[in-house]
Amino acid sequence: MITENIINAQLGNTLESLSLPVGKKFEGKVRDNFLLNGKRLIVTTDRISAFDRVLTTIPFKGQVLNQTAAHWFSQTKHLCPNHVIEIPDPNVMLVKECNPYPVEVVVRGYITGVTSTSLGYNYAKGIRKFCGVDLPEGLRKDQQLDESIITPTTKAMQGNHDMPISKREIIDQGLVSKEEYEHIEEYAFSIFEFGQRKVEKNGLILVDTKYEFGKVDNTIMLIDEVHTPDSSRFWIRKTYDELFAQGKEQQQLDKEYVRRYLADHGFRGEGPIPTIPDEIKVEAAKRYITAYEMITGQSFHAINEKIIERIKKNLARFL
Repeated sequence: MITENIINAQLGNTLESLSLPVGKKFEGKVRDNFLLNGKRLIVTTDRISAFDRVLTTIPFKGQVLNQTAAHWFSQTKHLCPNHVIEIPDPNVMLVKECNPYPVEVVVRGYITGVTSTSLGYNYAKGIRKFCGVDLPEGLRKDQQLDESIITPTTKAMQGNHDMPISKREIIDQGLVSKEEYEHIEEYAFSIFEFGQRKVEKNGLILVDTKYEFGKVDNTIMLIDEVHTPDSSRFWIRKTYDELFAQGKEQQQLDKEYVRRYLADHGFRGEGPIPTIPDEIKVEAAKRYITAYEMITGQSFHAINEKIIERIKKNLARFL
């Protein structure tokens, strides 16, 4: 059991960035990547991003994300090949180097969200055709869709914004071939439906998620992360019906908590980032850890330690 005291003590020892004397490094919004001759070390930091901006760091967040993703890569490998080779450290994956497709596949089972690329935000503005998908009138916030839909986005570089795009635009612009994109859609729907069934047994709703795919040796592979609190939205199953009927906010286990704090302070990605108080960081950490335990059915184990020293020790054979 991770106590609040442990989380508070780790506030000053979060993993913001990592340098290693190996391979070529480049940074994503959350992950530091090191290329190793056809393989890649992916170090999941404690950085948190929202509205396509890196905001701050959250204690133990990187470990939660890496271990949650490792769980789902293992659970879904019968549905779609993935890039994982091994997990040498709680914050690190060794993976096959893939050629990533230039789009993110967002699967949605409910109408919700506050970001400019979310279904809920755009529907509230009166948009009824989103990413090429026709939406009926009369949907309510947080309502389950009759069937899950895919609303792709472009993949923006750090500091830029992902932009909604339709299947037709992806194919017409030559971003992905029609045949490959249809395979990707099949994989995405099957992984999402599998995830929904699994987490429902643990009292959660998998609301929506984003997947990334790449290709190696003519094989389409699931890459990056799967069903983590960063890439996915989770609600508590037992309170959904009552809260939906009352028009109240759903109980959440994802970074929407941080998004809403920022949105309530007038920030949606433009301008200076508001200061995020320690109590918000601690609450976010608790939600990440709770999400891990509910999703995997396993206890989360972490201690107050110097993360960089531990990682370098565990990666010594690669350095």
